[in-house]
Amino acid sequence: MGSAKAARKKECFWFAFHLVLQLIVGKQAVAQNRYSVPEEVKDGTVVGNVAKDLGLDISSLSDRRFRVISGSKDAFFEVNQNNGILYVHRKIDREELCEGRGACLLELKILVENPLEMHYVAVDITDVNDHSPSFPEKEQTIEIAEHTLPGRRFQLHAARDPDAGINSIRTYILTQNDHFEIDIRESDGDKIPFLVLKRALDREQKDKHSLVVTALDGGKPSRSGTLNVSVIVLDINDNRPAFLQDTYQISVKENLPLGSLIFVMNATDPDEGTNGEIEYSLAKTLRKNVYDLFELNKLSGEIKVKGALDYEQNDVFKLVIEASDKGTPPLTGECRLNIKLKDVNDNPPEIEITSQSNTVSEDSIPGTVISLLSVTDKDSGLNGKIVASIISNGPFELKPSYKENIYSVVTKGVLDREEVSNYELTIKATDCGEPNLSSSQTFSIQISDVNDNNPQFPENPLQFYLSENNGAGNSIFSVSAKDKDQNENAAISYRIGRELNGNDIMSRLNINSDNGQIFALKSFDFETLKTFQFQVVASDSGSPSLSSNVTVNVFILDQNDNAPVILYPVSSNGSAEGVEEIPRNVNAGHLVTKVRAYDADIGYNGWLLFSLQEVTDHSLFGLDRYTGQIRTLRSFTETDEAEHKLVILVKDNGNVSLSATATVIVKLVEPKEAFAASDVKSAAKDDEDNNVTFYLMITLGSVSVLFIISIIVLIAMQCSKSTDYTSKYLPETNYDGTLCHSIQYRSGDKRYMLVGPRMSIGSTIVPGSHANTLVLPDRRRTCEEGFCNASNDL
Repeated sequence: MGSAKAARKKECFWFAFHLVLQLIVGKQAVAQNRYSVPEEVKDGTVVGNVAKDLGLDISSLSDRRFRVISGSKDAFFEVNQNNGILYVHRKIDREELCEGRGACLLELKILVENPLEMHYVAVDITDVNDHSPSFPEKEQTIEIAEHTLPGRRFQLHAARDPDAGINSIRTYILTQNDHFEIDIRESDGDKIPFLVLKRALDREQKDKHSLVVTALDGGKPSRSGTLNVSVIVLDINDNRPAFLQDTYQISVKENLPLGSLIFVMNATDPDEGTNGEIEYSLAKTLRKNVYDLFELNKLSGEIKVKGALDYEQNDVFKLVIEASDKGTPPLTGECRLNIKLKDVNDNPPEIEITSQSNTVSEDSIPGTVISLLSVTDKDSGLNGKIVASIISNGPFELKPSYKENIYSVVTKGVLDREEVSNYELTIKATDCGEPNLSSSQTFSIQISDVNDNNPQFPENPLQFYLSENNGAGNSIFSVSAKDKDQNENAAISYRIGRELNGNDIMSRLNINSDNGQIFALKSFDFETLKTFQFQVVASDSGSPSLSSNVTVNVFILDQNDNAPVILYPVSSNGSAEGVEEIPRNVNAGHLVTKVRAYDADIGYNGWLLFSLQEVTDHSLFGLDRYTGQIRTLRSFTETDEAEHKLVILVKDNGNVSLSATATVIVKLVEPKEAFAASDVKSAAKDDEDNNVTFYLMITLGSVSVLFIISIIVLIAMQCSKSTDYTSKYLPETNYDGTLCHSIQYRSGDKRYMLVGPRMSIGSTIVPGSHANTLVLPDRRRTCEEGFCNASNDL
């Protein structure tokens, strides 16, 4: 009954084990595709159609850069971008690749772009029987005392076969003989051959036996290797060294310093003398690296570290320790020492950038994938657990993939190339060991430009001053705009937009579209046009193009290009000449007449001064240099001549003065004749006064209309501009018998005035204004003493 229950329990256990195994395997199959290929196949051997199995469109594989990502320089597999077939790229040696382990599974990363995807494919490298079993030595000598009883076992050298599974060593056979047979013991998956004595030896009959041991693997056809065994029959040494345990288990940390003591072997032998003296040695059947890593003191049994221990290369070492006495023949005992290495956090994480976009458009939306990366750590447990993060500033973040230690770098905010055009992104990976280790990798991300900035002028509106009579075709000023974008998005062209005051300025100006230089196609005349306004449009070369405009205010500056015009006396035949009759009995200071003149210029250029160029008697008449009034200086006498000629010079105050002359004939008459003459001349005088008044009214009306238009334009400009750039024109209304041409305007915190002869107190001349522009104190008042162009009131 007990055996039946035990059998049922065993069946239930194996059923549960297979069920769990199927669940695990099934889940993994869902996670990735798996293929199988034998080792040693030729280059180009087809493994499978990965693209078809992954459900990818074969026609788009080349455009999407369908490829295998490998961490090593020499990849074993490649994919064909034309048909999606996975094939062998170079010869695979399973024993070199997997070091003889039972399973040899390669995991491949398959990467496609647009959109960026990474798939995982597992390839199982199956073993072929390409290695024969081999013994560490071709010959082995065993010394056996002749009194040894049948059944005694002697360990033989174990053969090694790099192949795995059925292709590894399956059995040992011994040549036919009368005294020995072979026995095989399995230990930790290894088959250890023993030579078993089945019949007592007789040294006197035969002192040496020659045997051949053959190791066979399970391949088809089977491969084999041989060991020549020489058995020397000795005399008696009947006690062999013995250990307390057949197997010892110890654990040590990796990276122990060279010379560190890790264990002391201890065997005993009850014999006396040389038969009880023990020497220790490592068995000759161990792997080669064991002899490079450990050393055994043959007398003390101390085992010390001889080479660098690395958990990541090998975590378990199996040592066979032999203890031999010095008897004749010597006897040997053995035990096994299993050394398990404990992991130390001695490997920093490694960061591998599997795919990276070095340039990102500044209009990328948050969540755009920039790069894919994987992090690995050769350590195990917490020492191999990795935490990755971005340690540099920027609108980027790490997002983990469904598979552990796979991350994608994505944008988390809005990018602006004009603020930051380049990011140095640093990825840091830290393990969870104690103390923890970390590593970092930095790569650069360039932000590409899009046309998202309009050209900008340094200020708006712009103010320019231009002297009249400029040369046609010359550059008069320039405008310039800046664009924060790059390349063609920042290449600016200029054009003149609409004019704002309806003066047909467009026909007088031209602009260089490349540099913003503005040229005058015609000469400007201050007396015709004093100010005008237009717009310049700056457009970049982006797609679509962006633009902005600026208002340009141009003020024409006066030059002395108009000579004074004599209004009275009235000009005839190219000269101004008039006749005045006055009674002989007038007193000193009597107003004889007033010379009236007009200058189309303004300021100093229109400031007229009067002087006597020629007079018959300097003691009789005086001329006011500012008003042009001619008055008597004294009373007339009987000896004074009856007729006097006065030549008056009228000149302006320009840098190069311009002038005109008038002639006044003064006739002295008796008082009665003067009254009679006045009656006779009254009608003609009225007509003459009417004509002069008519001309004066036309002139005053023209100036008033021009003045009113200027005031309306400047008020409109003031309403549309900021305080810093306003310009106000104020009239000078007070004039003393002359036509007023002084004009005031404001710019920022200064007030400017184009003046006539009499300057206001506290005014200063503006440099560069040809001495006709004054800077006035900032106080609002009308012109108390305006300088005007002289004109007589008839």
